[in-house]
Amino acid sequence: MEQEILDTYNKLNSLNVSRETYLDFESFISMIIEKNKEINIISQETAKNSIIRDRHIIDSAQIIDFIDLNQNTTSDLGSGGGMPGIIIAIILKNIKNKMKVNLYEKSHHKSAFLKEVSKKLELKTEIIQKNVFDLKNIETGTIMSRAFKPMPIVLDLVYENFSSYKNLIFFMGRNGKNVFKDSLKNWDLEYVEKKSLTSEDSFLLNIKNIKKKITKN
Repeated sequence: MEQEILDTYNKLNSLNVSRETYLDFESFISMIIEKNKEINIISQETAKNSIIRDRHIIDSAQIIDFIDLNQNTTSDLGSGGGMPGIIIAIILKNIKNKMKVNLYEKSHHKSAFLKEVSKKLELKTEIIQKNVFDLKNIETGTIMSRAFKPMPIVLDLVYENFSSYKNLIFFMGRNGKNVFKDSLKNWDLEYVEKKSLTSEDSFLLNIKNIKKKITKN
């Protein structure tokens, strides 16, 4: 692997990600670029190796410390092109953790791509081609939400549709502070905040408990 590529992945050194994992990441990037010629897995403007590596791969991989590794499953809401679900599945494979990653993606074409990637990279995933909002009593370990729906909508979804879970991870962007502040008006949240490795303006939230505040009339 070229030194330039290894230098990019240096951001993940604190997470003890292996060289074999990086090779799988690079295979995944190649598959994204190839499939992007047919359908929009990611925007055409960002469909370059170096941009995908930083904006999608490293950005997704940085949450591995928040994943509850003692559970049977973890779930990616609106997985799209597989970020972060496929990235986490790659890491789990290479650390020999047998947890299954559930990828919720209602698009037929993107679901087919996720299945293709999972088969080629021998990942332990289940692609659930359904609208997660239509499902009830979902049980899982960690829930991941990256570029899916606004935070208030996801909090409602988890509160109403998941019967059990361990924690909920949010990727918060440039306007994340304001969105989070507004969400705290309606929710009591037990959380840990972590600065993003890929953007000065972004941060991660690891939420353990969510409780709806009682509104007074």
